[in-house]
Amino acid sequence: MTEDGKPVADDDRQQWGGGNPPGNPEQPAQPESPESAGRGRIRYQDENTTPREPTLAEQRARIAAEKRREEQHSAELAAAEAKTKRRRRIMIGGGATVGVVALVAAMYSASEISNEANASQEYCATDQSGQPGVRDQDQFCNEQYVSSHGGYHSGGMFFMPIFLPGTTIPSGQHTSYRYAYTPAGVSAPPVGSPASGSSFTKPSGSTIKDSSGKTIQRGGFGINNKSGSSGS
Repeated sequence: MTEDGKPVADDDRQQWGGGNPPGNPEQPAQPESPESAGRGRIRYQDENTTPREPTLAEQRARIAAEKRREEQHSAELAAAEAKTKRRRRIMIGGGATVGVVALVAAMYSASEISNEANASQEYCATDQSGQPGVRDQDQFCNEQYVSSHGGYHSGGMFFMPIFLPGTTIPSGQHTSYRYAYTPAGVSAPPVGSPASGSSFTKPSGSTIKDSSGKTIQRGGFGINNKSGSSGS
């Protein structure tokens, strides 16, 4: 284009040597900036290039990081070991407790069986010179019954009045009764039978049952369950 906006003729182009017209001088090439020069490019390091030594700050940071990792690892190992020891103690303690409980239960059960088999039986018997004479009705060793029939209770003995033959008139004499106890594992004799082998002394630390089979004293392991019905 010429200065007045007209297109340049081919002759003029040839005259100017095919370059730009005088009014449009050629602009020199601009150098690339360092940012644009390095953008999108991959830099390669020659294998013969010596790597840069880490700085003192980098070395200290690396050492500190390794030390933290070692401390954390040691703490995790210590926590795991403590947890294992605690679990082991709990298991050992629980096993020992269960073993002791089972042993005590077995001993108690065996003692109960032995006590039941060796129980003494309590029953009412006449007192003949301080020894059991004949077994009589259990009501004669019941304080309420004896009192309601003109008798009385004193010193562990029950006194029933003796009536004149064929009457309800007291003769002034009494028959004395006391609780008697059979030997271990022996049943009481029938009513009216001699109380052979029995004693008025209440066994201590032994299981005692009444004539109905109810336990009035439980022996073994120092456990007692006294009914308080005994007159001795």
